[in-house]
Amino acid sequence: MIEQSRGTQLDSKVFEQRGYNKDIMPKNSEQRNSTAFNFFTLWMGAVHNIPNYTAVGGFLLLGLSPLQVMIALVLSSFFIATLLVANGYAGSKFGIPFAMHLRHTYGDIGAKLPGILRGVIAGIAWFGLQTYAGSQALLILINKVIPGFSEIGGGGTFLGITLPGFIAFIIFWVINFAIGFGGGDTLNKFTAILNPLIYIVFGGMTIWGIYTAGGFGNIVNYELSSNSGLLYPSLLAFFLIFNSLLGVWAGPGSSVADFTQNAKSTKSQIIGQTAGIFVAQTLFAVASVSIIIGGSIYIGHQEWNILTIINQWDNFWAVLVALGVLLLTTISTNATSNIIPAAYQLSALFPKFVNYKTGVIIACVVSVLIMPWKMMENEDSIFVFLNMIGAILGPVTGVMIIHFFIVSKCKINIDELYFDVKAKQKAIPKVNLPAYVATIVGVIICLLGFLPGFSVISDFSWFIGFLTSGLLYWLLKSVRRTERDA
Repeated sequence: MIEQSRGTQLDSKVFEQRGYNKDIMPKNSEQRNSTAFNFFTLWMGAVHNIPNYTAVGGFLLLGLSPLQVMIALVLSSFFIATLLVANGYAGSKFGIPFAMHLRHTYGDIGAKLPGILRGVIAGIAWFGLQTYAGSQALLILINKVIPGFSEIGGGGTFLGITLPGFIAFIIFWVINFAIGFGGGDTLNKFTAILNPLIYIVFGGMTIWGIYTAGGFGNIVNYELSSNSGLLYPSLLAFFLIFNSLLGVWAGPGSSVADFTQNAKSTKSQIIGQTAGIFVAQTLFAVASVSIIIGGSIYIGHQEWNILTIINQWDNFWAVLVALGVLLLTTISTNATSNIIPAAYQLSALFPKFVNYKTGVIIACVVSVLIMPWKMMENEDSIFVFLNMIGAILGPVTGVMIIHFFIVSKCKINIDELYFDVKAKQKAIPKVNLPAYVATIVGVIICLLGFLPGFSVISDFSWFIGFLTSGLLYWLLKSVRRTERDA
């Protein structure tokens, strides 16, 4: 019997003989070296990326004041941190990655569908979107260095994108691929250098925005023009922002065990992630709103795209530094939240044929084929994308949390999970049918929101999917338990 407890050395050869590669084996105590500080810094830089700033630009069209948008961004840290801490509990307690967390919830075969939803669909789609968003910053930078670069191809399009845009996309794609291929060790070295730069540069940009606006008071009192198609009463607008941000975090929120499996203790990931998310979101709230509104005042009209604002600057070196750090943060976020989980999940789906690095190659190739430039055409496109991710992953996360905390009562038998050894409790089933039914029902209900007349479901897709699937799963398991006891 293979026991899983702190201080126990797990024999990797036993797992290899059963077809498991090292990427999805449970971590032993010596391999768990992530401290509270590591988790504090893990997500600090992740918030400062181009799609997040684009999303804030969209939030400023909802009919809320700039101050209300800031408050909503700060309050969202409560939901985000709760999601990461709760769904990361299993990983930190038992040292298991997301793939095996899914297996514990959905069963051996049943884990494949939610794994595809997270790793293949959401992970690769997010990777493509982040890569395209970063490539737009790179395109501006290339145009500053090589005047006339944007005229290559005469304005013609290739698969819906201009030739200069496609060249910039491929260049940035290669950089992202290289970081992802290097794995967690490369990423840790990368973020150690990046994180201080993020707060120096974005702190400077925030000061510039406030100075340009004539003071912070002018930022919070700026009269916003609203997109009438997105107007909501204030309270619902707050929850629309929460939902969109949970869509941003839906991917890492569902697969966070890939990171918490390395935690020295559950306490370290709880303290580190909670403090890190709160500080990061608070600083991001002030920075993003100040930069976008200050930039809008600078260029003379309300602007939602931070790249358009930076492109209007006259100082080449300021443009170079700002775009350079935005590119680096996008790479960091792409690796942490998208390409690493996608590669791990592909490895878990086909453990005998796909290892982590092969998974990176597959995910990166597919990210080009889906033509991600179609996902960020205007300020509304980002809402549609985030709501779609929420519709897919909200139900999965709801079922995972209910299963671990209520159904399993925070207990996992490693023998059953990896080797299907029957112990006192029933071994892991091929398919956990109630979990499957609850997830599918939740996804279908959320996807109805993309039909005419049901847009309110789409706008709150993560919350609706999470609650619908979680509560339905709880109900189905309770009914089954009652029938067995009768």
